[in-house]
Amino acid sequence: MPGCVSTYMPNVPNVPMFTQKGELSAAGHITPKGNITFNTAYAVTDHFGVILNGSMLSSERRKRDFTHNLLEAGGGYFTTFGPNKNRILELYAGYGAGSSDRTEKDEHEDGTMHYKRMEANFSKYFVQANFTSKKKKSLKVFKHEFPLNYGTTLRASYVNMHDYKINNEPAKEEDNIFIEPIFYTRLTLNPSVQLQYTSGTTFGLKNRDDLTAAYSVFSLGFVINVGGKAK
Repeated sequence: MPGCVSTYMPNVPNVPMFTQKGELSAAGHITPKGNITFNTAYAVTDHFGVILNGSMLSSERRKRDFTHNLLEAGGGYFTTFGPNKNRILELYAGYGAGSSDRTEKDEHEDGTMHYKRMEANFSKYFVQANFTSKKKKSLKVFKHEFPLNYGTTLRASYVNMHDYKINNEPAKEEDNIFIEPIFYTRLTLNPSVQLQYTSGTTFGLKNRDDLTAAYSVFSLGFVINVGGKAK
């Protein structure tokens, strides 16, 4: 497998930071490789929320074309704690499905091009824990202070290939378990809108050829929360 590539690209975890019933969260993130993630969530009760996530990538380059799509849904528990109730713990689990289409392009010495196309569908089961804490630190810009929130997500995902083909011929299907420790920082622009920077890495627990932990999570995006307590 040339270069650092995989048939699976992780999305940005959904971290709605819920505090009470009726709260709604929506977010959009983009990675340096062009993978766009959309996250939405709703607090059904004071401790139970549902999440819906989607991501997409369409990239055409000289040596590689890559298209990747993922849609997932889940639900889980959230609570606030600490002296000022400014710490948030969220536990979610869910299921997703997606597809991947990757074409490797290799130019031979005689100028001819050799193509290797890898197409796959896949299913995904995931569990994640989010911990967010509001710090007393703020970023001061032109006499305006922007509060900062810091958090950590630990996500475990089981991904299983279906209908895997290489150059339109059936190929050996793979599965893998990915462990993703992810860190995020949120800059509060106003009570409802936050700018989020996300960084993290991915570990694959199984040694695979094409379904590998080749991509880390680095992204920049916006998160909108309405209906909750001040964070």
